[in-house]
Amino acid sequence: MKQTVVLQVTMDGQRCCFRIMKSHHARKKAMRIAVGLSGVESATIKGQDKDQIEVKGENIDTVKLATLLRKKVGHASILSVAEEKKEEKKEEKKDELKIQYMVGPPSYGLPPYTCYEIPRYDTPSCSIM
Repeated sequence: MKQTVVLQVTMDGQRCCFRIMKSHHARKKAMRIAVGLSGVESATIKGQDKDQIEVKGENIDTVKLATLLRKKVGHASILSVAEEKKEEKKEEKKDELKIQYMVGPPSYGLPPYTCYEIPRYDTPSCSIM
C-alpha cells in the first residue's frame, strides 16, 4: 500500500545539544531522518516557509517518523496521510511473432531478409536481482 505522508516540522533556529541549529542544518537533518526510515521511496520539502516534508513510500510508520523528527529536529505534527490510488489499465498483449521484411539492395534471386521480433518478458531471468 503506497502512502503519501505530509509532516510539518519547525526548522528555524532550534536549540539542539547546547547550540543553536541553523535552518538549513535542520532541513538536512530532517531529510536524513525521513529517508532513513524503512519503506520510504522519496522525500521532498514543501510549503511556503519550507517547513513541510512530504514522504512517499510503502507501509511508512508515520508515528515513528514524527517521533524521530521531534527528538532530533524540533516539533513535528502529522498534517495528512493519504493512500495513492492506482489506475488500472487493461492492455492486451499478444505473444505473437511479428515478421518484418527489410528492403535493401537487389537480392539477385535470393529471398528477402526476414526479421523476427522476440517477445520481451518483464521478469528477469536471474532470481537474485
